[in-house]
Amino acid sequence: MLAPYEVTRSPHLTLAVRGSLDINTAPALAEEVDRIMANRPPAITVDLGALELIDSSGVAALVKLYKAIRAAGGTITFVNTRDQPLAIFKLLKMDRVFGI
Repeated sequence: MLAPYEVTRSPHLTLAVRGSLDINTAPALAEEVDRIMANRPPAITVDLGALELIDSSGVAALVKLYKAIRAAGGTITFVNTRDQPLAIFKLLKMDRVFGI
């Protein structure tokens, strides 16, 4: 099974989340958040263009990243949010928090 994400570091840190981010895949992303934050990046872009489905555990993993980067004084940008994930973010009013 493919990881629900891909991290690229050039020219800046981008986290591309794909497929389903749910109870089965969110723990892997939460672990990756810890690895990302160990390097204290000044900024991160989260590309959700290939994310098809998200549940509460997936939202929690993204909130963990959001809180960690903000607490470290960094910036986070969410891009390409669409379909079901966007509807969930709007329902939870996370679109306002994430700046979507």
